[in-house]
Amino acid sequence: MKKVLALVLSLVLVVGVVATLAACGGKEDEPKKETVIVGYTIYEPMNYLDENGKLVGFDTELAEKVFGNLGYEVVFTEIEWSNKYVDLNSDTIDCVWNGFTCNTADDDGVQRSEKVDFSYNYMENRQVVVVKADATVEKAEDLNGKLGIAESGSAGEAYAKAFEGTTFKGFTKQTDCLVDIKAGTADFAVVDAQLAKSYVGKGDYADLKIVDSLSSEVEYYAIGFKKGSELRANVNEQLEKLGADGTIAALAEKYGVQNTAIKDFSDQK
Repeated sequence: MKKVLALVLSLVLVVGVVATLAACGGKEDEPKKETVIVGYTIYEPMNYLDENGKLVGFDTELAEKVFGNLGYEVVFTEIEWSNKYVDLNSDTIDCVWNGFTCNTADDDGVQRSEKVDFSYNYMENRQVVVVKADATVEKAEDLNGKLGIAESGSAGEAYAKAFEGTTFKGFTKQTDCLVDIKAGTADFAVVDAQLAKSYVGKGDYADLKIVDSLSSEVEYYAIGFKKGSELRANVNEQLEKLGADGTIAALAEKYGVQNTAIKDFSDQK
């Protein structure tokens, strides 16, 4: 009887082990969703936290839709803007999707398009000068002898430094620049028009203004990829589809960028 019982218990044990191995093998065989890492900085209305602490914004939602359609799980990681090229080339991130101006040179004089592969242009932008509301600034000469600030490594840095007779200080974030102008510790800031429209003249920044006469020429936002990235072509294809089906227009309306978002990419092929 004992031998029979031992045999039964052994069979039960073997069946259990086989079932467990089969279950584990099944999970391993299931296709795993690939992950794509998107680098961003806090920048309303492109990427920012809502009242519940959730990351939202035009760039955020568009990235989710594009990569979702491509079968990727999207992971957003906040970066320091001045380190964007290092992060891309070290594969810390797969792309920079955060109001990345593509048709300009960096402070070193090298065109950004020589450092990264850009997607289609998807939004217009300008660099704008922000000052205290009571400041008498209308032309470039009015900035002579003034301290200008901008985000380090940004298109705004190059634009701010181009004003003759000024000194410059770099900041980690564009929003930090607005804080300093409000505090009066700097004379003028150069930031993206998209950001300025969301903050300047409102709420905590009601005492700041944009000097329209000192705005830059039109710039364009694009998504930045490491040179040779295969993602670029796939993302461009999705941008075309989302432009054609009205998705980009709907997102632009939601985030108040309907006048600057690009929905037709046919002339960029």
